[in-house]
Amino acid sequence: MKIAFQMDPIGDVNINADSSFRLAEEAQARGHELFFYGPDHLAYQEGRITARGHDFNVQRVQGDHAQLGPLREVDLADYDVVWLRQDPPFDMHYITSTHLLDRLKGTTLVVNDPFWVRNYPEKLLVLDFPQLTPPTTIARDLETIKAFKARHGDIILKPLYGNGGAGVFRLDENDRNLASLHELFSGFSREPLIVQKFLPAVSKGDKRVILVDGEAVGAINRVPAKGETRSNMHVGGRPEKIGLTDRDREICAAIGPLLKEKGQIFVGIDVIGDYLTEINVTSPTGIQELERFDGVNIAAKIWEAIEARRA
Repeated sequence: MKIAFQMDPIGDVNINADSSFRLAEEAQARGHELFFYGPDHLAYQEGRITARGHDFNVQRVQGDHAQLGPLREVDLADYDVVWLRQDPPFDMHYITSTHLLDRLKGTTLVVNDPFWVRNYPEKLLVLDFPQLTPPTTIARDLETIKAFKARHGDIILKPLYGNGGAGVFRLDENDRNLASLHELFSGFSREPLIVQKFLPAVSKGDKRVILVDGEAVGAINRVPAKGETRSNMHVGGRPEKIGLTDRDREICAAIGPLLKEKGQIFVGIDVIGDYLTEINVTSPTGIQELERFDGVNIAAKIWEAIEARRA
């Protein structure tokens, strides 16, 4: 097949952690042709969806891991699969790219389905499953957020469309910074905030469960660094081997059919203790860590699901 990757600069990735690199590596091993372009080079041109980028090959040599061909323009309708893999922020630039990629429907398989990526961002899809999530409020109004804190005491406050642990604050019962933080966020963004009841179980880890076409294929545990609430690996979280619990399987059984129906082939959910906190569909990670811990070729499972859909 002909495969296009819409992603951030491939020359900058960590080949031992980046999921997009691993997907490209597996695609190449399966005989597929690879093309790379950045989201800034996606365009609508008089009825065609085009991209300017490079044919490329990959190898597991950091610093020389992607050999790019000459810059050229392609019609994405000529491709079998387009991967929507640029990192958030989930802003209007990101949303516009999903609208453009939507126009390939019927000719090219876009993974994950851009219509539902747009309508099911990380912290909003979980609202469909209140029985699985901690107490949650989404609001821009300070009084609403104050009332939530008064009810639950110890809370997590974060931007609704943030990512990677950026801007995540824990405010316990004695904290006096809520109004100041609200003022800070409101000063540079019109987005709402999301607040959730703090889950003490995070000290034992924030589990990333990987689902492929709606089925759980494994999990890794991300343990926060000492003195840190956030477990994201790029802010010091430590990945650990871990299995799936009965509760994890219950959560996946509840959300999996919807993910499969909506074309969300590669998804990473976050579970703290017994609670689902996020459903990551925009650019999930965790493949390489899971493969190393469990000795399972997760990238192959993803490509098998894609190849079956194309067939």
